[in-house]
Amino acid sequence: MAPTIAPVTPRGLTAQDAAARLRTDGPNTVTAPVRRHLARRIAHQLSDPLVALLVAAAVVTTALGDHSNTAVIALVVIVNSTIGVVQEMRADRAIAALDRMAAPTARVERDGRHLVVPADELVRDDLVHLEPGDVVPADLLLAEAHRLQLDEAALSGESVPVARSAGAEAYAGTVVVTGRATGTVVRTGPASALGRIATLVATTRPAPTPLQRRLAGLGRALGLAAVVLSTAVFVIGVVGGQAVVEMAVTAVSLVVAAVPESLPAVVTLALALGARRMAATRAIPRRLHAVETLGSVTVVASDKTGTVTEGRMAAQQVLSSDGTAYRIRGNGYDPHGELYDDAEAVVVRPDSAVRDLARAVLLCNDAVLAAPTADRPRWTSVGDPLEAALVAFAGRAGLDRDAERAAWPRVAELPFEQETRRMVTVHRRPDTGYLVVCKGAPESVLAAPLAPESSPEVLEHAARLAADGLRVLAVATATFDTPPDPRTVSGLRPAGLVGIGDPVRSAAPETAAAFAEAGIRLVLITGDHPATAAAIGGQLGIWRHGDGIVLGDGIVLGDDGTVPRDGGGAVGDARVFARIQPEQKLDIIAALQSRGHVVAMTGDGVNDAPALRRADIGVAMGGGTAVARQAADLVLVDDNLGTVGAAIAEGRRIYDNIRRFLRYALAGGVAEILVMLTGPFLGLAVPLLPAQILWINLLTHGVPGVALGAEPAEPGIMRRPPRPPQESVLGAGLLRGVLLTGALLAAVVLAVGLGAHALDRPWQSVVFVVLGLGQLGIALAVRAPRRPGGPRNHALAPAVLVSALLQLAGILLPPLRDLLGTAALSAAELAACVAVATVPGLVVLATRRRVRQPAGSAVE
Repeated sequence: MAPTIAPVTPRGLTAQDAAARLRTDGPNTVTAPVRRHLARRIAHQLSDPLVALLVAAAVVTTALGDHSNTAVIALVVIVNSTIGVVQEMRADRAIAALDRMAAPTARVERDGRHLVVPADELVRDDLVHLEPGDVVPADLLLAEAHRLQLDEAALSGESVPVARSAGAEAYAGTVVVTGRATGTVVRTGPASALGRIATLVATTRPAPTPLQRRLAGLGRALGLAAVVLSTAVFVIGVVGGQAVVEMAVTAVSLVVAAVPESLPAVVTLALALGARRMAATRAIPRRLHAVETLGSVTVVASDKTGTVTEGRMAAQQVLSSDGTAYRIRGNGYDPHGELYDDAEAVVVRPDSAVRDLARAVLLCNDAVLAAPTADRPRWTSVGDPLEAALVAFAGRAGLDRDAERAAWPRVAELPFEQETRRMVTVHRRPDTGYLVVCKGAPESVLAAPLAPESSPEVLEHAARLAADGLRVLAVATATFDTPPDPRTVSGLRPAGLVGIGDPVRSAAPETAAAFAEAGIRLVLITGDHPATAAAIGGQLGIWRHGDGIVLGDGIVLGDDGTVPRDGGGAVGDARVFARIQPEQKLDIIAALQSRGHVVAMTGDGVNDAPALRRADIGVAMGGGTAVARQAADLVLVDDNLGTVGAAIAEGRRIYDNIRRFLRYALAGGVAEILVMLTGPFLGLAVPLLPAQILWINLLTHGVPGVALGAEPAEPGIMRRPPRPPQESVLGAGLLRGVLLTGALLAAVVLAVGLGAHALDRPWQSVVFVVLGLGQLGIALAVRAPRRPGGPRNHALAPAVLVSALLQLAGILLPPLRDLLGTAALSAAELAACVAVATVPGLVVLATRRRVRQPAGSAVE
């Protein structure tokens, strides 16, 4: 606790009362400490059906003495479980980040003294003093406020500082921009505005991703099917006179062969490679499964401020005193930019009317712009962001800030007051006389007697700018021979209007169009006024006149500002939401998810954190708050919504490759089961020994299967609609493809085996070679189509070649022949086996080239 600053008349609590309330209410921290035992985290991860199936497979391979396969499976389980545990710990850090946002100390009055106390010791009814730069330590009811403006962007998303007067509330976590105030603490800790958001983050847990749900279902189905079919093989073998122990080992081996236990390894590698590719495009995945989830997205719910907009105020339109309108373009607070006339032609040298307007807003202004540095690569504002936008406008109009202010020194001023909604300054002219500048709300500045020459047309233009979602400032000036009193000045002449807003990012409309082409619905969710939301939606191309706007209370507002007769209850197809509170974002996302959508939520503020956690995929801006980044699954380093489009394409590529692997691996499993089931009925008593099944499984499901996860994206991957969220991972014809391919491979293997049996050759070895090589040929057949000059997967061909050589080594090398129970084949017989083994792959390749799925995928 800091020493006493100064004694004053007692107004706040006594130290004794404060201590009593601290014991009753608890500390002023927004979250409770989160402690979860590591063992419980690990047990939660191991309860996943697919992981449980892997553990069972590891037990089986251990029982069979296949220690190398056991080691691989155990490694996959450890990696997947570690990723899940890290994700849970990251969620806890997101909650802890909210505490770090809170003010570390607070100035209070107790026992008649001003004290600086730790903010977590604040209690209800403490009297708190606020100065510029302070973080509001708790929710306060303001007793006094002098020119107080608060930056509430982190809580509300509003990019403009908000004025607060006595009797209003100041919320925890907001920052004092200008002015000073005193207020009484009314809510602390979890009950405060920041605490309520923390509670939402803590209680909002992300649902399993679409891929996790699909793989969980697939794992259960495969496990059940493999056990049933392997039991059938066991029964058939025993009935056919085979030894019970031998058939039991064969049945267990078939279980391992039928279940693609390398699937998690393929998924993990595909996700890891995708994460690396995304990082190269400045999108950092914080959760590995988020990489694939992006490929399933059907709705992108975007925050406005800092996401589709730049998050910085800028003068966008001006009207000079001669009635000429201009548009202004530039980057952030950079004073360099261009002015455009109505014909969208660049104004090389603005006329005197525009320069006079720019000079006026520069002089009646207390903000400055800080040039980029090594640590801060962008121009930034020092002072009120609204005034900083006016300084940038003056620079884009060709004025030098320092030279103008030096030539027109300020000699008197009337600071901005919320009651009058205007600011007045008096400046000495470079020649003789004085210039008076007044800026503020149009209805205040352009009213008589302050500016009696104002025309109705100027007010109508101001209304049009406001309808475009801009904050409008009117400017009026006059010259005097002697310095006037700024409090009583009158007779000013309108100098023009300035429309200020948070500009849409230059790439945002193109990104919205790309989403539409990919069948993804872009939704704008903001806490702003409906007019602002409609204007931004119009610029993005997702809202047109006649469309409704959903307000925070669920009412749909028509574009004429009225509520439709039906009450506006149908919000399912809405594209723009305005006046939305943090908890209402959760409701919107939940409503979309209940309709079967996979929702990606983008945001950068503390108010976005609960929604980022609730969405299927949370996307945070890298330049946003630490809380948003901690709560998100993906962080955009470049703050560019367009990067989400590239990430979605990467997610679709990954999902395609997982399905590609499933067709390859499951088709091999189907073929093995069919060979083992039907072989005995055709005279092939035991088509394959357990060791041979495991050898084929190790070679085909191992390196080649993992290499399939690195296949490049197919052409037109972002010109097809997203897959239906309810669709099985084996849907859209994949299951049919697996069964047909497996049946084809089994037919070829059985045919060549029967031929070898008829010729009294080592038919079991022939079945072994053809089945293994045939599966490897299918791996080459299902790879992604390549564009001329496009990326290639250089790992698959060598992986298939190495596996094929090892498959042949099982016949050629005596130690392996003894281990696997195979017999030697002649060179001619091996050549014939290789030739026959290419047939299934060639058929699959030819069929795939003739048939394309409606969604544009060539996997089926």
